[in-house]
Amino acid sequence: MKLNYKYLLFFAALGSVGLVACDTEFLDVTPPTEIPAEEVWKDGALSEGFVTGIYAGLQQGGFSEQMLASLTDEAVFTHTGRNINTVNEGSLSPSNLGWVDDTYGWGPMYTRIRATNQAIANLKTATFADETLKARLMGEAYFLRAYYYQQLVRYYGSVPIITNVYALNEDYSVARNTYEENIARITMDLDSSAMLLKGKTAVKGRATEAAALSLKSRVLVYAASDLHDIPTAKAKSTVIAGFPNPEFLGYISGDRTARWLAAQVASKAALDATDGGYKLNLTAPVTAEQGKTNYISMAMAGASADKTLDASAANEIIFGRFFTASLGEGARQTGLNNGPNGYHNWAGNTPIGLLVDDYQMMDGTAFKWTNPAQKASPYVNRDPRFYATIMYDGANWKPRPSDAKDPANQIQTGSYDLLDDKGALVNRKGLDTRSSSIEDWNGSRTGYYMRKFIDPNPALYDNTDRQNIPWPFLRTTENVFNYIEASIELGQDAVALQWLNKVRFRAGMPAVKATGAALKEAFRHEKRVEMAYEEQRYHDARRWMIAPTTLGRPLQYITVIGKFKPGKSMREPYHYDPTIYDYTYTPVEEKSHENRTWVDKMYFRPFSRDEINRNAKLIQNPGYDK
Repeated sequence: MKLNYKYLLFFAALGSVGLVACDTEFLDVTPPTEIPAEEVWKDGALSEGFVTGIYAGLQQGGFSEQMLASLTDEAVFTHTGRNINTVNEGSLSPSNLGWVDDTYGWGPMYTRIRATNQAIANLKTATFADETLKARLMGEAYFLRAYYYQQLVRYYGSVPIITNVYALNEDYSVARNTYEENIARITMDLDSSAMLLKGKTAVKGRATEAAALSLKSRVLVYAASDLHDIPTAKAKSTVIAGFPNPEFLGYISGDRTARWLAAQVASKAALDATDGGYKLNLTAPVTAEQGKTNYISMAMAGASADKTLDASAANEIIFGRFFTASLGEGARQTGLNNGPNGYHNWAGNTPIGLLVDDYQMMDGTAFKWTNPAQKASPYVNRDPRFYATIMYDGANWKPRPSDAKDPANQIQTGSYDLLDDKGALVNRKGLDTRSSSIEDWNGSRTGYYMRKFIDPNPALYDNTDRQNIPWPFLRTTENVFNYIEASIELGQDAVALQWLNKVRFRAGMPAVKATGAALKEAFRHEKRVEMAYEEQRYHDARRWMIAPTTLGRPLQYITVIGKFKPGKSMREPYHYDPTIYDYTYTPVEEKSHENRTWVDKMYFRPFSRDEINRNAKLIQNPGYDK
């Protein structure tokens, strides 16, 4: 087998996008046209280049133009024709998979897994002298194989475990391993990774011991959950109950308490391997303003020029996808993809009312539209994370572009009374509506915009200057939530409350005092709010088996109308002013853009018809055989 050197360099460079401080001296070598593949494993720099290339499977992290949030009750994708509704309306099938991102697609994942198998096999016999480098690369390869397998498993259930490198003309037909076998293989790889990476100097954007331990924490928490405890799953789903091969979906027997204990131990080990996380040592809530700043600082991860933020929050990320200003990476236009159309942005993944309404009041009570005072001023006195995550009507934002008249620089998603330049009463649609005078082909359908992960730096007013915010694959707070969840399931409420309130105090929210079932609900609420837009909700709603009452609900939008108070008026341009306007906020249920529904087959994604035809041993997931 010959390896084209130019292809190797391209592959390695692709994977090294966003990786910092990598050894790239080998790029300066003038190579012959082709190098035998075996020569790669005689040279440390070439070996590192090969492993670096495997990171390309991470793609843009969660910053695709269509975000996973829009397959959940966090957001809706504004634009049409992207096959997202195929998933959300329950019409996906083996011949119509809907939107599939390359970060979890069947083909892309197995392509990267094959590369990790090559690396692991060849590094065992590599002859270059640097044993420290060899161990680090081996640890990274084990981590990446585990990561890509856990991507497959949490979307598809169990998959065939392939650890060898197939040659040409071999029989590629292979059956699914059991779910239990999949989890055992993934955790084995992560244990190997953690051992090999222990004590190694961390390289930004590359796997570390802490990353391996954190991923193990996630994998074991998922494995202990309702969806993967088959007796529990069968009781909650007739589709799963009727599936003849439940061993592909979860554990068909065994001690579930032992699984939760293993998850708790793994989560504590992951916490102990980090520096304690960002501001998780508080004993009382910070102020509301500080809570908002803390949350934005974590989302920006030290990558914003905004000096009001805390750059040390970057330490919250354990394993991330980092982006480079000199490269044209699509993830760097997250602000452009999702920001308001009144700023010439594209309003892609916009929050829906189901998420917005779940942010509590500052005193820790639930927000309710049935409360007259809250209905009259729904965006006042809410959880500080609301203001760091959601743009709503009247919210302060960046300076507008030059073609917009808005000296107040506020989000406008309503319809308002105004006096025109002749003093006549007119009604104007806001600059950020779908009837905007700036752009009327984009614009939120929901009345809200995403704020989280969009750089607040005023210099990036229209986001044409791209941002460099990293994607957090793994962060300390997820480990905290994993530890809390396992502790609750083991009946250790006091431990769970201690850690849950650390997260709330950092956000400026009061302590939770619940126990038992109420504590479990409080934990789930807290994780929903804290981890919004971080690809957690898609999996949590499924593994907790709450998707029928969460993901299956119709979309909720908001309609905002501003009418002059008696004797009051305002000339154009408009700005938000509750002393001049009576504002009416009306939640609206909407089904025309997406008629969301839930069917139980959606707990797992289907294997494509082509894949089933290629591999006769591959048994389809439940609900997709008709």
